[in-house]
Parts: sequence; structure tokens; C-alpha cells
Amino acid sequence: MMKSKAMTKESKKKREKEQTIDMLHGPLAGKIIKFTIPIMLSGILQLLFNAADIIVVGRFAGSNALAAVGSNSALINLLVNLLVGLSIGSAVAVAFYYGASELNQVKDTIHTSVALSIAGGFVSGTLGFVFSPILLELMDTPENIIGQATLYLKIYFLGIPAMSVYNFGSAIMRSLGDTKRPLYYLITGGIVNVVLNVILVAGFHLDVAGVAIATVVSQMISALLILRHMARMEECIRLEWKKIRISKNKLVRIARIGVPAGIQSTIFSLSNVLIQSSVNSFGELAVAGNSASSNIEGFIYIAMNSFYQAAQTFTGQNVGGRKYDRINKVFFNCLIMVTATGLVLGAIVKHFANPLLNIYLPGNESAIEYGIARIEIIVTTYFLCGIMDVFSGMLRGMGESVMPMVVSMVGSCLLRVVWIYTVFAANRTLSVLYWSYPVSWLVTESVHLLCYLYVKKRLIRNNMHTA
Repeated sequence: MMKSKAMTKESKKKREKEQTIDMLHGPLAGKIIKFTIPIMLSGILQLLFNAADIIVVGRFAGSNALAAVGSNSALINLLVNLLVGLSIGSAVAVAFYYGASELNQVKDTIHTSVALSIAGGFVSGTLGFVFSPILLELMDTPENIIGQATLYLKIYFLGIPAMSVYNFGSAIMRSLGDTKRPLYYLITGGIVNVVLNVILVAGFHLDVAGVAIATVVSQMISALLILRHMARMEECIRLEWKKIRISKNKLVRIARIGVPAGIQSTIFSLSNVLIQSSVNSFGELAVAGNSASSNIEGFIYIAMNSFYQAAQTFTGQNVGGRKYDRINKVFFNCLIMVTATGLVLGAIVKHFANPLLNIYLPGNESAIEYGIARIEIIVTTYFLCGIMDVFSGMLRGMGESVMPMVVSMVGSCLLRVVWIYTVFAANRTLSVLYWSYPVSWLVTESVHLLCYLYVKKRLIRNNMHTA
């Protein structure tokens, strides 16, 4: 019996090791690809499940319901991005301690992160539920869709605690080198989401409420699965329910990276809310076309964003392990891969723009024209956004979060706001509005490059002094 238990533990450890990636030794290109593919698939599947929401609503509830769901994306991102930023802080902290082989610190960080995800999720969900009607009015949401948009948001925010737990949990798993399990749990929740969409919207005609309920249920399932796995990890880093509490030291370390990242994402979303408000002023067809186009572009962004996560995690572990000679290698690998991904996927989406938009907006030629106008500008320059994110990931992996926050806030967010009130105000067309994106990406990534060179040089210099 004892021998059988020992063999079970040994096989379990072997399976755990097979799921993780050694980021500190050997060639990087293959490992970065192995790391990013599950993340890429996770993001793409998540968008497919979100697309299923929009497609089901568009086909069974009409264009007004579609616009009501689509017009909420910028506002949802605005209110949840602080949580996403904090999960980045958790991921960087876990990666650093794991790279340094400080497993007790890893365990403490995991427990603090889970406690933070639960508390933060409840606060964000409550705020979103209470203030969503006011915020939708401030965004000039068209009167004929604001009722449905409000209903969708109120139900959606009930699931924010579960979404927060899943995001933190998946960020922790990835920082340990395991990108596959978060994908499996997302697939499980996503299948439930699609099935419930069809049942609640097509079968029970619950329209936007049905879509929101399906989303909340799927988020809860994914969160429970990832918590279940973390409670079964090897003992040195296992999640123990009775130890879930916030450690002040770990919270400070997470916040040092996570709060600036969250503020940056929130300010980004605020500028996107202003852009969404400007789009809303062109009417419901423009909103529907913009929503469908934005959803399609999201597939490109998610694919590129996986290299941001790779840059952040590989850099964090190598900094923790004092493998400074590998940082430039991580950077160049991620830079080449993200550029190629953005250019290839952008070309594909542009070529098939009409049939892709027809999936979301069947037969609605007027709305499709609005969608094509956005796609032609955004997707051909989207690789610039990917490059910008890789720089940001490298800086955060090296422990620097305030710098990329400030650069991004000024170079992207503030510049977009200025663009809206100057260039767009002087020439109120959607094309002029959409050009604010590539201009802001180019400016921001140029400054990020200088920051990267400076921070890396300082990191190596400080290491030489302490050696």
C-alpha cells in the first residue's frame, strides 16, 4: 500500500513536470512557442465563445440586442482591468520567486493572490452592478438599446468574482510554466456557455439576459476547476483553503507591479470608452458594425498578446534566476514572433472582411460597411500594438511597472483623448477616429524601446554591484 502511494505521488510529480516549461535553460524559441500556443488558443476560444454570444443574439434577437451587447465591451473592460492588472502583478511575483527557487514565497504569493481575487472581484462586481446605468448614459448609448444594455451589464457583473478568480488562477499557473490546464478549464466553461446561449436565447427567448446568464455560469465553472487544480498541486506550492489570506508583504509586491498595470489598462479602457462614445454618435448601425469588427480584431490581438505574456513570464523567471544574458534573447524571439503574427493575421482578416462580418451581421449591408471601414485601418497596423505590448511585458518582467504605465498613459491614452478633441473634432469621420489607434501605438512603442534599453542596463549594473 505504501509503495502504491509512493508511486502515485511520483507519477503525479512527473505529470506536473511534463506540464511545465523550463524557462531558465536551453534554446528559447521552441519553448516560447510551446508556452504561447495554449495561451493563444485560450484567448481565441474565449473570443469564439464571446462571438457565439453576439452571433446568437444577432440571429435570434435582432440588431438592437446585438448593439446592446456589443456597446458594453469598452465599459466592461474599464471596470475589470484593475483586476487584470493585479493578476499581472501576481504572475510576475510568482515567476520571480519560482525562478529563484523560493517555493515558500511562491506559496505565500499564491494564497495572497487568491484572497485578493475574491475580494477584488466582489468589489468590482458590486460597483459595476450599481453604476452601470449611469455610465451607459454618460457614454451616450442610444435610447433604443440602453434598456437592454443595462440589463446585460447588471447580470454580467454578478459573474465578476468568478471571472476574477479564473484570471488570477490562470495567471499563476502560467507563471509556473503550465499553460495547458487554464486552456482545458476555459474550454469546459466555454462549451457550457455556447450550449446555454442556444437554450436561453433561441429556446427561451431571453435575448440579452440569456447571453449574460450563460456567461456568468461558464465563468463560475472555469473558476471552480482552476481552484480545484491549485488545491491539488504538489505540496510545496499547493493552495490550502485555510491559508487563503492576504499577506502584507506579498500584497505590496503584487501591488507594485499590478496597480500600475491596472491603472494603465483602466486608462486605456477610458480612452476606448471615449472612442466608443464617439462611435455611438453615428447611430446604432455604426455601433453594430464597430462591435462586430472589434470582435473580429480581438482574435488578432489575443494571438499577439500571448507573446506579451511570454515576454513577461520568461523575463520574470530569468531575472529571478539571475540569467540576465537570456533577457535579450527573450526580447528578440518575442518581437519577431509577434510582428509576424500581427502581419499575417491582419492580412487574412482584411482579405475576408466581408464574409467574416456577414457571420455577425447577416444581410445587414449598411452595418457591414461600417465594420469594413474600421477593419481596413486597424488590422493592417495591428502589429504595432503587438510590438508595444511586448516592450511592456519585458519591462514588467524586469520588475518595472510604473515606467510602462506612464509611457502608455501619455503615448496612447492621452494622445487618443487629444486626437478626439482636436483632429477628430475638426473632421468628424469614423476613419479619422480610427487612425488614433495606430498613431498612438507607434508613439508609445518608440518610447518603450528607450525605456527597455535603460532598465536592462540598470538591472545588469546593479547586479554587478551586488555580486
